[in-house]
Amino acid sequence: MIPEGWAGLPFFAKDWPGIAARLAMEPGPVYPPKDRIFTALEMCPPEAVRVVILGQDPYHTPGKADGLAFSIPQGFPGRLDSLGNIFKELQADLGVARARTDLDDWARQGVLLLNTALTVRDGAAQSHKGIGWDKLVAEVLAEIDKAPHAFLLWGGPAQKLAARHLAHPGHLRVETAHPSPLSVHRGFFGSRPFSRVNGWLAARGEKPVDWG
Repeated sequence: MIPEGWAGLPFFAKDWPGIAARLAMEPGPVYPPKDRIFTALEMCPPEAVRVVILGQDPYHTPGKADGLAFSIPQGFPGRLDSLGNIFKELQADLGVARARTDLDDWARQGVLLLNTALTVRDGAAQSHKGIGWDKLVAEVLAEIDKAPHAFLLWGGPAQKLAARHLAHPGHLRVETAHPSPLSVHRGFFGSRPFSRVNGWLAARGEKPVDWG
């Protein structure tokens, strides 16, 4: 279950056993499913990461969280909320009309879709915010900080994490409001994050992300 490429992080020896024990004691469902908790890290080992999108905690609705920040399994019948607004901005920015809701294809291109808490209790947003996931996120960001990467920092929590843990002067940091329906009109719409990332990658001689 521990993602091979990140297995050397101290978190997995020091902190993960205690978190795993706590999760096993939860009386009700925890999301995402146990085998999807580390999907973001499994799909993006350190050497593959090119772009980082920091989310907050997984969706707390049954069947919605899949281990990638903002991603929703294809065919989910409920509302898309933040993801729907991300897709609206994608279309306005690049003219891409995306219908696929799972973001596995982004992850395979080196987009690390990392939530700052990797689990959540059913129906209780941010219920696992303080159980130790912050230690893993800090270690992951420290590893990524060794070289320039593009960061999409949507909302205050992501921006504060970046301010604390990122120091490399070569990063691209796109900082805007969160795409949540509650804040999307405060600067997320019109921010053109996808073209800005691709322009930065192209300037470095790297292949742009196919966001469609």
